[in-house]
Amino acid sequence: MFYTIHETLIASKRAPLLTGLSAAMVGLALFVVGLFGLAAYNVRVYMETLEERVEVVAYLRDDATTAEIAEMAGALSSLPPVLAVDVVTKSEALERAYSELPEFSEILSDLAVNPLPASLEIQLRPGNRTAETADRIAEQAGFYPAVEEVQYGQEWVVKLFTLRRMGVVTTTVLGTAFAVVAALIIGTAVRIAIFARREEIKIMQLVGARDGFIHRPFLLEGGITGAIGGALALALTYTTFWSVFNYLFTISWIPWEWAGIGVSAGIVFGVFASGYAVRKHLREI
Repeated sequence: MFYTIHETLIASKRAPLLTGLSAAMVGLALFVVGLFGLAAYNVRVYMETLEERVEVVAYLRDDATTAEIAEMAGALSSLPPVLAVDVVTKSEALERAYSELPEFSEILSDLAVNPLPASLEIQLRPGNRTAETADRIAEQAGFYPAVEEVQYGQEWVVKLFTLRRMGVVTTTVLGTAFAVVAALIIGTAVRIAIFARREEIKIMQLVGARDGFIHRPFLLEGGITGAIGGALALALTYTTFWSVFNYLFTISWIPWEWAGIGVSAGIVFGVFASGYAVRKHLREI
């Protein structure tokens, strides 16, 4: 173990620029992932807030009877994706309009007849607040003769879930691109270290040193490089979060479990990149 640590320190001193560049590239790759992870997390929080408001509203005909409305509400409530069905009468709809749209209160008060229809507000269960489920429930509600129109904000619900998918794809593509660059730089650093110690490695191989014994210093160096890169990415991501939170708008910090996974990913990435490079380049000497 002492030999492994000693050789790792020597290798870092031998090519400090490459070691630093490797750590910086790992950090940059993970920072891009962390940045999009921060954005994706806040989009998810925002979307969860919006999803709580995803509901299907069935507007009723004026001649709908109380019995028909009760039958519809009971049938729709029994559907598995439905959490609750609230009946909103014409008078309740008018009261909401007065409270939520005060600028139109004078116009509404001048009307001789209440123009707002009664409706059924169909709330969906968590996990079922998707465009597909809302569309299916809307279609079922529309089968009833007493229903005049069904709405659930089709356009913005679809855009909401499209935005989520785009965020995942973008994070994956950019993170992978930077990770490939980081792997190439780590591989170059390992190759230079192997070339600088080629005579020593040949002697060790001649006296029977196992490959694992020769590999360990390089793997440790890769792990340390990855850990530094992971810590750098975490610092950059938190700095970005702090700047946005204090100077632009309120956002939420990612769960610290995610941050721990990010740093661990840097270590694992560094070890694997070094392991691949050392196996490849040792065959060349």
